[in-house]
Amino acid sequence: MAKKPRIRAIAICLMRRGDRILVQEGRDKVTGERWARPLGGGIDFTEHSCTAIIREMREELGADIVDVKQLGIVESIYVYEGEPGHQIVFVYDGRFVDGHLYEKSTLVVTEGKRTFKARWRSLEALRQGSPTLVPKGLWELL
Repeated sequence: MAKKPRIRAIAICLMRRGDRILVQEGRDKVTGERWARPLGGGIDFTEHSCTAIIREMREELGADIVDVKQLGIVESIYVYEGEPGHQIVFVYDGRFVDGHLYEKSTLVVTEGKRTFKARWRSLEALRQGSPTLVPKGLWELL
C-alpha cells in the first residue's frame, strides 16, 4: 500500500552576508533543474517553528543563531524527482553568533549520515535563475 501524501511543515532561515544568502544546492534527477534553498528542515510535532530553525541550524551546522524573526509563510506545491510535494514553509531571518562563519565561502552541513556544503550565493545570481531559488514565493520575503 502506498503512503498517503501529506503536507510537511518546515522552517528555513535566510542567513545574509551583504547581498548574499546561505543556500544548499541540488539538482532534480528527473528534470535536471538546479535549485538552491536556504538551510532548515522539518518541524517536529509540538515544536514551534522558531525553535525548529534554531535546532536545525545547530544540528546541521553546529552553529547557534540569534536575532531570529519570522518574515512570513510560503505554501509550496511542487514536483521533485517526479513526485508531488506540498510544504508549509516558515521563513525566518537570523544571525550567526560566531561571526567567523561569515568569512567562509562554504560551510559543511551535516544531515543525518549525509554531508554537503552550503554556499553564499548572491541575490543577483539567484535572480537570473540558475540555480532556481526555492521555494517559489520566497522572493516576496526578500
